[in-house]
Amino acid sequence: MKAAPAATVAVLLTASLAVSGTLAAPAAAKSARPLTDFNGDGYADLAVTAPGGTVSGLAEAGYIAVLYGSATGTGTAHPALLTRATPGVPGAVEKYGAFGRTTTTGDLDGDGYTDLVVGDFTAPAVLWGSPKGLTKGAALPAPTPTPATGDINGDGHTDLVVNSTDGLQVRFGPFSRAGVPVSTQTLTFPDGDNPEALAVGDMTGDGADDLVTTHSFDDTQGKSRFWAGGKNGLSHTSRTTGHYTTGGIVADVDRDGYGDLIAMQVSQVSEDRDWEAGTIRVVYGSASGPSTRTAKITQDTPGVPGVSEAGDHDVNSGDLFGYSLAAGDVTGDGYPDVAVGVPGEDIGRIRDAGAVVLLKGGAAGLTGKGAQAFHQSTPGVPGASEEGDYFGRTVLLADVNANNRADLVVATPYEDGAYSDSGAVWVLRGAKSGLTTTNITSFGPRALGAPEKEARFGDDVAR
Repeated sequence: MKAAPAATVAVLLTASLAVSGTLAAPAAAKSARPLTDFNGDGYADLAVTAPGGTVSGLAEAGYIAVLYGSATGTGTAHPALLTRATPGVPGAVEKYGAFGRTTTTGDLDGDGYTDLVVGDFTAPAVLWGSPKGLTKGAALPAPTPTPATGDINGDGHTDLVVNSTDGLQVRFGPFSRAGVPVSTQTLTFPDGDNPEALAVGDMTGDGADDLVTTHSFDDTQGKSRFWAGGKNGLSHTSRTTGHYTTGGIVADVDRDGYGDLIAMQVSQVSEDRDWEAGTIRVVYGSASGPSTRTAKITQDTPGVPGVSEAGDHDVNSGDLFGYSLAAGDVTGDGYPDVAVGVPGEDIGRIRDAGAVVLLKGGAAGLTGKGAQAFHQSTPGVPGASEEGDYFGRTVLLADVNANNRADLVVATPYEDGAYSDSGAVWVLRGAKSGLTTTNITSFGPRALGAPEKEARFGDDVAR
């Protein structure tokens, strides 16, 4: 059996992505993230990480493959392969350096081009966008292990939020080309209580992004906490969301003007955790932040394909419905939809083959109505379901061909190519009715001329 996904669900995807919709829908909250467009041509670009890739003969030095969008979709003919050996990329190639283990995107310097932030404890960096795409970069203050971006003070500039060993930091933009922020805010926590995961988005509808943090200590999970953003940055006090959730995204799925938290729900005591089957908790936003209006969605929810299957309190068993999450308007109706990774899904008798479920947003919020499911045994999807593939471990919704409908990017780092765990990516097109298997793009390291052996290509897709 292949290597299992990371054992800590708390390091899940932490940022929201939503695509602008039709004028007929109500105004959405400012929780929608801007297009990830490194070269400014209007098409969403992909930065796919391969932290296990061998570079300059050094195992697990890591690399990032950048693929630019176009009218025909994601192009694989001319990818840019970035490593710490690439001219202009700060830092040095190191064995086990895992370049690209954590990433995020945003226009840090305010020049209109999306930049790529590469997190690291010792050598974090930002690579600047330009008309030619990602070019030279700058070192960022260390440590920057788990970066996220948003506009925390609502001034129109992208800010960098970092869960560092010094505490929770907000580094306010615009950044200089030397990687220096305008100012920094730091919130400290008691020992052992630092946030494990971050979700950024405007839940209060005031134009400033807010923050939801995940906390646990020893074997006890804490309720997630809400920190309001505003002109002075993050509030110094927080309140709970009322639920034990981890990671998550923020997207205004009912377009009422308030961003909603969508996250995986867990149990308070880790020994009793019930997330092996998987439960998504939707906490709807309000003028004061997380409201008492919530929804619980599982594979037993009417309309959701599949059946909830709990494991034996082992992260390597059970469906893991909600292990990865992403938001974007797939149908073009103006409401963000949510892609749900189910990497532990069994396909027939094939254990942990994995799947992705698309839940559709609407005026009533996020429900199971019209939900779709895809896996490697779905007709039209390239490849074949295999034990331990964990298809759906990483998901992203991005409009790669600029047709005003988000496309689904599924990255599976444990897919086997010529070597085990070389990894692969699939791109399914968005359409009025939802996702379609027409014109699917799929590729792995070999197709890009990139290092393949145990590369774990698709460990993350930057957002």
